[in-house]
Amino acid sequence: MIFDAVITAGGRIDGAYARAAGTTIKALAPVPRGGDSMLYRTIVALRGAGARRIAVVGGESVARAVGGMVDDVLPEGVTGASNLTRALGAFGGSDEPLVLSASDAPYIDAAAVGGFITRVPTGALAMPLADRDAYVARFPGAPPAGIRLGSTWVVNGDLFVLPTTARARLARIAGRVFEGRKRPWRMAAVAGVSVLLRWWTGNLRIAHLEARAQRVAGVAATALRACAPELCFDADGLPEYAYACQHP
Repeated sequence: MIFDAVITAGGRIDGAYARAAGTTIKALAPVPRGGDSMLYRTIVALRGAGARRIAVVGGESVARAVGGMVDDVLPEGVTGASNLTRALGAFGGSDEPLVLSASDAPYIDAAAVGGFITRVPTGALAMPLADRDAYVARFPGAPPAGIRLGSTWVVNGDLFVLPTTARARLARIAGRVFEGRKRPWRMAAVAGVSVLLRWWTGNLRIAHLEARAQRVAGVAATALRACAPELCFDADGLPEYAYACQHP
């Protein structure tokens, strides 16, 4: 698959996490195996998987860090929602799919990204899922992760393939998605009440989420099972970051 890619790198950290990382910008936090930042590894992974062009959304420190590694640096906005909207507008007018990636995956590599992308059906909106057993086997003793959907336990990745035809529609709801990601009463406007009711009653399945994503985006949507666990470990907080530093 020929694709362009954009990485969001505006997230900030503070307190013990910032002291451990030596930076207040999460994407620039270094991890073992050379001391490269998580952002650097994400760029290398996307390039190695075949990205034609890469853009990064971030501030001046991010722009200095990526140097000539990327094709464009989009100035960050004042909120995470605005950064997501800017990311969705990267390489406007392109006919190629856009891979949207976070920048806090310390184990990401080209093989994991390529293995996911090559399985995405043409024209589909897609995200990777790792089976929880595989995740635990790969990261023994790591902080708990994952979600139970019926009898299925999965861990989702922060990597999405967005077909050109869906980008405009997704950009219009990007703010609601970002602001509601940790507030169920706000996410209801995006996920839909029926999805939330299924979640609260323990009846939510992957197929329900795919169907809702398809209605929202206007294109086929798929959550691909059995993807590489490396795509699904994110250093969202200090426990995950500390684990990544101790387990290269």
